[in-house]
Amino acid sequence: MIELYTAATPNGHKISIALEELGLDYRVHALDLAAKDQKRPEFLQINPNGRIPAIIDHDNDDFAVFESGAILIYLAEKTGKLLPNDIKGRSQVMQWLMFQMSGVGPMMGQANVFYRYFPKKIPEAIERYQNEGRRLFEVLNQQLAQHSFLAGENYSIADIATWPWVNIHEWSGVAIDGLPHLQRWLAQIAQRPAVQRGMQIPQPNVETPEEKAARIRHMVTR
Repeated sequence: MIELYTAATPNGHKISIALEELGLDYRVHALDLAAKDQKRPEFLQINPNGRIPAIIDHDNDDFAVFESGAILIYLAEKTGKLLPNDIKGRSQVMQWLMFQMSGVGPMMGQANVFYRYFPKKIPEAIERYQNEGRRLFEVLNQQLAQHSFLAGENYSIADIATWPWVNIHEWSGVAIDGLPHLQRWLAQIAQRPAVQRGMQIPQPNVETPEEKAARIRHMVTR
């Protein structure tokens, strides 16, 4: 049994999608970011950085894992799925996973904050992060022009990591017009039953403005 500590953000959805894709048994703990559940001492014992997502694997001596990319790698290695065994294939997945962790996630997160929630509109900041998000999307589009998925012809944790962030492009104000291969990939993954189930974890509820602001601020992180 895996305990999943999460919230309805792209980083949280990465892990619920992966758990659904892998068919692992898990229990959800939805954290209220506005109430700062992620900063409570009991959660900091799991993730000292006070961010979601995090997991505890009770089948492996109650082993705790934090950072969404690290969790995806752990789950893939645990099951032997969604990550190739050969060194070249594994490296290709890792490269695109790191591309998401270091680029797509942080840039889209900053675009969200400055475009939607920062109290003072700073056009230069909005333009900077939206433009960088678009540039990264163009890199993805170029890769997907040659391959079905980010790391080649097989669906992997690189796709799972990246898809939730690209999926919120409208909210971030980043257009995907003129990127047909990215659009194809986005729609293709959206049709996967495990992705549809994972996107409903935790169960959607009606957010107050304060809760929504806290959730989006949390999306700045990878």
